[in-house]
Amino acid sequence: MPRLALPEKAFYLGLLWEKAAEKHGPVPVTLDQPLATFPGAGTDLTYRSVADLVDDLAARLWHVGIRPTERVAVHKDDNFDIALLAAATARIGAVPVVLSAALSPDVVTQLLARLDQPWLISDAAKLCGPLAGTDLTPLVRDTVLAGTAAHGSLRLLADITDAPRREPVRLHRRQTALITHSSGTTGVNKLMVHNARALFHRLLPQQLIAWPVRKKETVALAMSYVHSRFYHSLGVFLNYGNPLVILTDPDPDTVAPIFTRTRPGLVETHPNNFIQWEDLADAPGAPLSSVRYYSSTFDAIHPRTIQRLLAASHRRRPLLVQLYGQSETGPISGAWYTRKSAEKNDGRDVGFVLPGFIKLRAVDDNGRPVPRGQAGHLELRGRGTIMTYLGEDERYQNQRHDGWWRLGDMGSLHRGGKLRLIDREIDQIDTIDSNLELEDVLMSRLDELLEVIIVPGADHTPVPVICTRRDAPLSQERWQQATAGLPALAAPLHWPFAEVPRTSTWKVRRVEITRMLRDGQHPAAPTPTPATT
Repeated sequence: MPRLALPEKAFYLGLLWEKAAEKHGPVPVTLDQPLATFPGAGTDLTYRSVADLVDDLAARLWHVGIRPTERVAVHKDDNFDIALLAAATARIGAVPVVLSAALSPDVVTQLLARLDQPWLISDAAKLCGPLAGTDLTPLVRDTVLAGTAAHGSLRLLADITDAPRREPVRLHRRQTALITHSSGTTGVNKLMVHNARALFHRLLPQQLIAWPVRKKETVALAMSYVHSRFYHSLGVFLNYGNPLVILTDPDPDTVAPIFTRTRPGLVETHPNNFIQWEDLADAPGAPLSSVRYYSSTFDAIHPRTIQRLLAASHRRRPLLVQLYGQSETGPISGAWYTRKSAEKNDGRDVGFVLPGFIKLRAVDDNGRPVPRGQAGHLELRGRGTIMTYLGEDERYQNQRHDGWWRLGDMGSLHRGGKLRLIDREIDQIDTIDSNLELEDVLMSRLDELLEVIIVPGADHTPVPVICTRRDAPLSQERWQQATAGLPALAAPLHWPFAEVPRTSTWKVRRVEITRMLRDGQHPAAPTPTPATT
């Protein structure tokens, strides 16, 4: 009697598009802008055509000399071809290292040094722009160019047209399969090492959660191409055969006409982009009217934002699904909100710990578990945790305690595994129970706020940095009314939304804001932006 064939417990990025094309070849993939390396392919693609592009890129990368297990850093201007280059690198058995286009040259050089002579795929825009004054020669094995613009004598992938196609290479599922970097909210980014086995264990719960959406809905993704979450979202929806809309530019003015044309049923972006997309609720053409599911990860999302997004949908019983997790661990807990339940959400409730996949506990300063409902340091056990921080293994090991991973977040566990998030350990202010909770209150009281970030000032007084819609002024009277009954705060600092330091996933870099305040580096007062007609 034949043995039952169990699913392969590995997530191979290099085979992602090929497997999807075999099952769902003609399903459409719509881009908001052409591929930088293959602009002639246009913006209306299919699973099959994208799989062919990945296979083609893999052949070109092999042609230039890249071989299995070698590290390949991808650092170029933002475009969907970053994801295709990562998949193509993995397809030939090499290890993609995806570095955000937003990283400073100083950070890029530090990360390249940690990678120990990797290959570098960049483009003329980066090498002539931010990296123009940086000598990369001693840091990399060789540099090849994405895009279509030449730069010196470097080889341009777009010019290689005769590279023979190759069979894919699979590394062992416990070997390094992908390297991403942390958000950098607390300093220089850490390089996180993933293997195919751990990536699979992250994918599985997300696949189960998305089961009701299979094949039925067009899925729009506006996410960082250098975060592992983007590749898991692809893994989920490519397997299910959902039509895809891939957005590089999350600006509401760019998103609105694309959503009006493609009418997605599920959208996923970063929480701070969802805040911007509140403007789409009343936009001409009702671009959010077709959305049945909103998917939010990376950070907790403001209750006001949840309510506005759900109210903008014309679908019956729309939902916002929230996953709380970390780059090092994958998803930890999940929650879903309806129009009715969103009214009761206080923003710190991040749902229930994923049963069967994650073990979570809260401990005191000495590492002893605290009673249910009491705040403590959150620690986790799960199969999706990264292997190490490349070049900083001691730092990685310092976050492990008897098999438990210290998340760096403060929170409390309640009946049934419900998780309440308080603050990052590093962001706590003595005079405030929870910065995040106070920010939620202010966002709910002031509709004109696009963002509020509370950080310690030079004298440790809580300082609110605020951003408004289209940088419109906020009256002192409105602010005083909104802060009535709240802990004492310094006078608000009004910054342009575009001047707030952020990570590749739009997280606010609070430590950097604190440093800017300490050094007196205040951005110029914002100039209101006229509404687009």
